[in-house]
Amino acid sequence: MKIKRTNGEIIFSIVNYILLTFIMLLCLYPVLYVAMASISDSSLLTQHSGILYKPLGFSIDAYKKVFANPMILRGYANTMFILIIGVFLDIIMTSIGAYFLSRQNVMFKKPIMMMILFTMFFSGGMIPFYLTLKDLHLTNTLWGLIIPFLVSTYNLIIMRTSFESIPHSLVEAAQIDGAGHLKILYSVILPLSKAIIAVMILYYGVGIWNGWFWASTILRQREMYPLQVILREILMQNDVGAMTAGVSAADQEAVGMTIKYATIIVATVPILCVYPFLQKYFTKGAMIGAVKG
Repeated sequence: MKIKRTNGEIIFSIVNYILLTFIMLLCLYPVLYVAMASISDSSLLTQHSGILYKPLGFSIDAYKKVFANPMILRGYANTMFILIIGVFLDIIMTSIGAYFLSRQNVMFKKPIMMMILFTMFFSGGMIPFYLTLKDLHLTNTLWGLIIPFLVSTYNLIIMRTSFESIPHSLVEAAQIDGAGHLKILYSVILPLSKAIIAVMILYYGVGIWNGWFWASTILRQREMYPLQVILREILMQNDVGAMTAGVSAADQEAVGMTIKYATIIVATVPILCVYPFLQKYFTKGAMIGAVKG
């Protein structure tokens, strides 16, 4: 039996739909603009002003020039190395820490948790952190972008809260069967925590994929630059000379514009393609870590 809605509820729903549709379009249009501009004819694009919702002409020359740039492919390879190795180690270290903090009767559990929380609000500073990396010989190496960032305090707290929601009786049953802590973690806890693991993969993955600051700070050889540092050079420093070789001086600005848009798409699409596969776990996993405290 359907419950009849009041006029106020109907008006409220209509306003919500209109408002959310408007917000969706505001978020979607910049992506659409960049995508359409990247496949537009460069000469037509420079003459265009206003809203762009379809390509002006059609050309994939910008993408050809982007993928012909060896630094783009090198940046992709570096980013994938940092992403795959980094996320794998991040999940392992975060799950171990979360398991320890979620267990009952752990000695000095609260003081340890307070010290971990302290790092969310206070840090040693950028310069001491850099000097520490230098003393550990982690500068000018891709491992310097992985090892110092293995555990995020925020992600650790979310995963710990998720582990605490798992019935303790399951852990006790595994202990009775003779399982140790590592066996319990990888055979009992993690298989029951697929949602929160998916959220952690998304959080860590997006952070690594978008990271550029420390890469540009500790890396001195351009061959080690991840994709986002290459993208920053192209967008902020207008470094498109290597991709506009053979183009007349009059057309370099126009071609460079489409190359910038194509580079943005190339650097953004992979992470956008991964998100839909993890989205179904996102809400559930995030809620698990947010409700219990």
